This record gives sequence, C-alpha cells and structure tokens, in this order.
Amino acid sequence: MKQLTNRSVADEFALDATGPDTWQARVDRTWRGWTGPHGGALAALLVEVARRATGDELPVRAVDMRFLGRPVDGAFTFSATPQPIGRSTAVVDVVARQESGPVAAASITLGRTAPSSVPDRTDRPAPEVAAADSCAAFRLPPEIVPVGAHFDIRPAAGPLPLTAAAEAWMCAWIALDPPMATDAAALAILADALPPGIFPTLSAPIAVPTVAFSMHVHTDFTAPASQPVLVRAANTGTGGGWSVDDIDIWDEPGRLLVSARQTRRVLG
Repeated sequence: MKQLTNRSVADEFALDATGPDTWQARVDRTWRGWTGPHGGALAALLVEVARRATGDELPVRAVDMRFLGRPVDGAFTFSATPQPIGRSTAVVDVVARQESGPVAAASITLGRTAPSSVPDRTDRPAPEVAAADSCAAFRLPPEIVPVGAHFDIRPAAGPLPLTAAAEAWMCAWIALDPPMATDAAALAILADALPPGIFPTLSAPIAVPTVAFSMHVHTDFTAPASQPVLVRAANTGTGGGWSVDDIDIWDEPGRLLVSARQTRRVLG
C-alpha cells in the first residue's frame, strides 16, 4: 500500500499561472464532498498557490483558511499577495474566486528551516495501531460523497461513522487515489478525508460543512513522507449548531506531519 510519487496537487487540478500572481484550476465533480467541492482540495490549491507565489523555496508552516461563499464544481481563479517578513519568512494571502465572487481565502505562512538550540520534541506521539496492510478497507459511499473514490481508507482504531457510538473520534490509514506526493498541499486534502468528528455518534448523515480550517506543519519534508498516513480526527466539542474537530497526521515511522483544526456548522 505504500505510495511514493512525483504527481502533485497542481497536476491533479491542472493548476496553471495566468498572469502575475494569478492562477487557475479546475475541481471536477469526482472531488465533490457532502455539500460541494471537497474543502480539503480547495485548501490544497490555496497552499500550492502560496508556495508558487514565493518562488517554491520556503517550506509551508501554517495555513489559516476561511470560506467566504459556497463553491461549486468547475473552474477557480486564485490571486496571491505575498508579504515578505525578513529573509526567512513570508505570509501569502490567497483568494479563490468563481463567477459568484470570492469563495475562500487563506493566509499561509512559509518559513525557512534554521538550526536551533532547542531540541526537537512533540507531545503527540502516534497511537499504536495495526499496520495499514492488515486493516480492512472502508469506502465512503460514492453516491453520497463522490470524493470518497479518491481515498483509500483503512480504519485502524476508534468507532466507524454512523454507528451511534458513544465516542466522537476516528483513526485510519489513508492514501490518495490517484497517488500524490505527500507535501503540505496533499496533507490539506488528507486532513479533510475523514467524515466530521461527530459522525461516529450519529446513525444517519447530516450536513456539517467546514467554515474555517487551520493547519500547522511540523516538518519541511527534507525527509520525504510516503502514504498511507495515519489520520486521527476527534470532535473536541459540538453545540449551538457549531462543531470543532482536531486532526493529527503521522507518517508510517511515527513522525508527526501536521496538526489541523476545523470549525463546522451543523445543519441538521
């Protein structure tokens, strides 16, 4: 199941420059999620545009994304405004637009790796689970969520979605199909691959669209990561029509790659 490839998010969505700090891409219907184009795919494109706007030299460190409208399948245009901060850090503001107007925006922080006297550490070790090849595949129903066909999901721990479980978390090995290089953009897709964190507590699906998405990157990918990756998504709280999920992703050796958070509306 291990995947190593040079295929990128830009290849998958035909991302192409159209002018100074402007790009276009297309998200087809196979990338449709519960209520529209997959939010992780749009986040990935915003990340890739920011990376290109800085000259493809600085590693992505953080993503702060907001939805501004309801996107639809089809063409997107992106405009980027780089904000250099010294010699080693930049913030890029990226806006995604469709014919209806702006649909999403993100501020993306990029920064060069530098030596430090502080030892590397993490307080989020990978959970001990069975290897991906020994976990049975789980497929999101394509008639409800077409984007499910782009994920090879192998549940490794926790309850399954829509099982009326007492706990609101899931943990699974996930790989992209077709395979893509495991970089910050692809990990934005993978961070949104599992259903909303409250789904294990439900017995029927409801719409829980993402309003805000943030992601923090813990590596510069100098040591490449392969897929599948281990994704743990947990609902940290739901109430008043809003829901917050925390997501962590590790590679197979147990290296923490990213941590993410989603704020969602509960429409049901």
